[in-house]
Amino acid sequence: MKIVIGSRGSSLALWQANWVKDRLAAAGHEIEIQIIKTSGDKLQNALLAASGTKGLFIKEIEEALLSGQVDLAVHSMKDLPTDLPEGLEVSAVPEREDPHDVLVATDGPSLQELPRGARVGTSSLRRQSQLLALRPDLKIVPLRGNVDTRLRKLDRGECEALVLAGAGLRRLGLASRITIWFKEEDLCPAVGQGALAIEVSIKNTAVREAVAPLDHRSTHQAVRAERSVLQALGGGCQLPIAAYARHDSGELHLAGVVADPAGTRVLRAKASGKQEDPEGLGKRVAKELIDQGAHELLSHAELDLK
Repeated sequence: MKIVIGSRGSSLALWQANWVKDRLAAAGHEIEIQIIKTSGDKLQNALLAASGTKGLFIKEIEEALLSGQVDLAVHSMKDLPTDLPEGLEVSAVPEREDPHDVLVATDGPSLQELPRGARVGTSSLRRQSQLLALRPDLKIVPLRGNVDTRLRKLDRGECEALVLAGAGLRRLGLASRITIWFKEEDLCPAVGQGALAIEVSIKNTAVREAVAPLDHRSTHQAVRAERSVLQALGGGCQLPIAAYARHDSGELHLAGVVADPAGTRVLRAKASGKQEDPEGLGKRVAKELIDQGAHELLSHAELDLK
């Protein structure tokens, strides 16, 4: 059948959409990609964290899904709010790329080797808070734009280093720009980072069945656990919340982090549990973070943005 994929127009978003397109085409379907400009694409000069809108890179695409303009959407999972519009579901989560963050530095030094007061570019409060916890002397420079745009800003000397998702650089063939990979103990990844979300209308049974073979069960379980932490904390993807789940020895292991933007206080929680109950595991980690004062930290972070 003919399937229309809704996607943003950035090079990374189109890589992701084409990855899904190729696999559906190999199964015999006729695939078209329709580019949809989102609010996040239009607000290039606004700080993500201060925008006050959940799903900045999602809303218009979901509207196209609900209206039937497109049949499925391919998102970066980390951009997808935990509360989906009624009538939509994440029908498949393909196998995840490495979810860790990376440092891209002009002259190739590690984080600890950057000069005192070095400018590090990121628009993420999650990254900012954990970076400042490691190096309080760093100057965080808010950078917007796609991966290519940020790399150009680095090369022009607007900062000494960038922190980006390693998955995006790998997918775009830019892995050679990576200086170091961060361990999750130092810089815990964003919820769902490195994973794709294939979103479909619940009523569209034919498309749901078509994408079902693309679902990777272990990745889907890990992402469900991470998103459960985010949902239980009541936060959006712009707040300094991190979670990373991995499978080991038949169990799901989950780490969660909440920090204040200045990096002066970082809360951490870990738990392990059955793979079949990722949401329950996420709630346990979120409760431990809440008991440590996560809601207070997140409230202050939200106030600082206003």
